[in-house]
Amino acid sequence: MAIIENTISPSSAGFQANRDSMLALISRMRALEERTRAASAAAKDRFHKRGQLLPRERVALVLDPGSPFLELSTLAGYMFDVADADRSVPGGGLIAGIGFVSGIRCVVSANDAGIDAGALQPYGLDKTLRVQELALENKLPYVQLVESAGANLLRYRVEEFVRGGNIFRNLARLSAAGLPVVTVTHGSSTAGGAYQTGLSDYIVMVRGRTRAFLAGPPLLKAATGEIATEEELGGAEMHTSISGLGDYLAEDDRDAIRIARDIMASLDWDRPRPANASFRPPRHDAEELLGIMPMDHKRPVDMRQAIARFIDDSDFTEFGANYGPATICGHARIEGQAIGIITNNGPLDPTGANKATHFIQACCQSRTPLLYLNNTTGYMVGKAYEEAGMIKHGSKMIQAVTSATVPQITIYCGASFGAGNYGMCGRGFHPRFCFSWPNAKTAVMGGEQAAETMAIVTEAAAARRGQPIPKQKLEAMKAEIIGVFDGQMDVFSTSARVLDDGVIDPRDTRSVLAEVLAICREAEARSPQRMQFSVARP
Repeated sequence: MAIIENTISPSSAGFQANRDSMLALISRMRALEERTRAASAAAKDRFHKRGQLLPRERVALVLDPGSPFLELSTLAGYMFDVADADRSVPGGGLIAGIGFVSGIRCVVSANDAGIDAGALQPYGLDKTLRVQELALENKLPYVQLVESAGANLLRYRVEEFVRGGNIFRNLARLSAAGLPVVTVTHGSSTAGGAYQTGLSDYIVMVRGRTRAFLAGPPLLKAATGEIATEEELGGAEMHTSISGLGDYLAEDDRDAIRIARDIMASLDWDRPRPANASFRPPRHDAEELLGIMPMDHKRPVDMRQAIARFIDDSDFTEFGANYGPATICGHARIEGQAIGIITNNGPLDPTGANKATHFIQACCQSRTPLLYLNNTTGYMVGKAYEEAGMIKHGSKMIQAVTSATVPQITIYCGASFGAGNYGMCGRGFHPRFCFSWPNAKTAVMGGEQAAETMAIVTEAAAARRGQPIPKQKLEAMKAEIIGVFDGQMDVFSTSARVLDDGVIDPRDTRSVLAEVLAICREAEARSPQRMQFSVARP
């Protein structure tokens, strides 16, 4: 055993300052999530008057009672709907996550029709594509609860129309991979969005509420002169008795969700089983994760102290401890599940990159999933490091990350700057899951470094022209650059852009990792032969 001993003092002023700052960030995040829930719940009377359930009521009803639900990308689109921090409603118009339906672990996606009638919100497309990707990568069935006014034509952008085709392509790919797509169409599913319903394997429609057509009555009349009611064009009774689009006719939302759960219960699908291993909880309190990470990324932190608070028994077998010591690698378990961990106590140097490369390859050999805890300002620079082969060794590390054959999970814990983001399996390298702590920052470099770099370049160019730049102009330029960088690097900016799968409370790290490791384990164990057949509609 290699127990990580405690070296922090929770009563110290530094710890308390870190804790207070982290709690303030968590409070801000929870307030934004609650704003979205409240905005949707404001439609309660309207929904209930017409006999419908609110979107979150639908999600709660389709999920197994008391089972875990890992909600994803709750901050998607923040400040992109309206550029007002006090009025922006994040979430992308979509409720999405991974949970259990009739004992089967699956991706659940629901249009938040309580907000703008379920119209796609900024970054809602990116969020939809990401959760579909997670279903494909993790071999999970896909349950979608559809009620959407479609794209907001007042915000029409041609690139979103073109990229939106990926939603339908992914539904076809899920079905072709043998991953059932079960859809409840609670309300509108119109125009191109009708294919969200049509490209499903099992379709439940609600009497008097479902609407699925390529052109609604106004467009139909404008295009052809034909006059028809919504029910005649695309109602549930027509589609379940005449067109054959719908497979099941439900009387109301509750009945529709009951049918969806019955469909899932009837599938010949492996139910998850717990890992056959006993385990001990961490020896150190997860509450202390609040005070370990400084808000200033330039301040040092021993990441072992963070690891000790979410791994089994705080037992960490470190790999190559004396070689490239600023890069920490080692083996641990989380709820009995093996994992290799790579993290940083500073910038990545040539020896640290070499060690990480070796460790990644060893974990691939033993089929051990990898966890990257990002806390680095990047790869080391300077004459000595260039001569030592920083580019070469950093490239080998990036190559190893790219070529890894095991599930890779990334958590942004502190800074994730420059090529360090790439070497530590940033979002661009497609980790299986990617989360952030509320204090994390992601950028090509720090704002001050970027400003100083541009000032040096600008001054040099001006000197060559013989036209010196006034100091105040240079300072104004630097302030502008710092503002641009600082305005994009925090989690409220990066998660809004769906550059992670969500922001998590550091205290939840163990439970989140246990859940995603179980998801990865089940996906790896699922028989390839089982995934070859298609349940696509005839």
